[in-house]
This record gives sequence, C-alpha cells and structure tokens, in this order.
Amino acid sequence: MRIAIRQIVLTVALGAALCGPALARDTELHLPFADVLNMPEAKDKLDGSVRFFLSGQKTPKVLQRMNSDVSNRKTNGVGKSDEEGCRWAALSALIAFQEKAKSLGANAVVDVVSYYKKDEYKNPTDYECHAGAFVIGVTLKGTYAKVAP
Repeated sequence: MRIAIRQIVLTVALGAALCGPALARDTELHLPFADVLNMPEAKDKLDGSVRFFLSGQKTPKVLQRMNSDVSNRKTNGVGKSDEEGCRWAALSALIAFQEKAKSLGANAVVDVVSYYKKDEYKNPTDYECHAGAFVIGVTLKGTYAKVAP
C-alpha cells in the first residue's frame, strides 16, 4: 500500500514538473484603420452620420468638443484570423461610439487612440488590437465633437 501511494505521488509530481506553466497568448497587432471602415459590414452598420478621426489625422474644423469616452469591445477569436477578429472588434467599438455620438448630437469622434490597459497608442493610420487564444479585443478612446461639414 505504501509503495502504491509513493508511486502515485511520484507520478503526479513528475507530471506537474513536465507540464510547466501555462502561458496565455496576447499578440499585439497594429492594423490599418481604413480596413475597418472599408468592411462591407461597416458600410451597413455605420450610417455616415458620425465620422471617425484618429489622433494625428487631418480633421475638418472642430466646432465643439464634448465628452471623451472609451469603447472596449471583444470578439470570439475561434475560427477567425487575428486580423479578421480585430476588424470585428474595432467595428463594434465604432458602432458603440456612433450610437453615443448621435445621442449627444455629435457628428464626429476625434482624437481616437487605442487605449489597451489605459496605455495610449497614437497613430494617424493604425489602431492596436490584442489577440488571445480565444478572445480578440480592441479598446478605443475618443472625443465626441461637432465638426464642420
């Protein structure tokens, strides 16, 4: 009996030592913002009443700045490439911004930056996305505004 218990303990210990720590995947990607806006789904979901401008991107004259806001969206990454999942998550964030902008009477979201874990990534053409084994996420921060037509 004692030998059986010793063998079980040894087997469990050896198995634990061989497994090592499990590391979660968190791949950081920087992708073109234009690819999100050019998705066929974006043309269906974004009605054009609200325009989006990344920080550093040329914007029309800003007539009024309003509240800043953060949109943190995730999508299931199973069966999707990282890039496809990133586009879906970014589109979801833009849809949320559009709805809030309309409720505030804004026609734009300006100074849009990626805001993953409250760390800003500013780029006039790209956004940041993080892809894990199962979940892909995009966090954007922007300011609602009224801009000249």
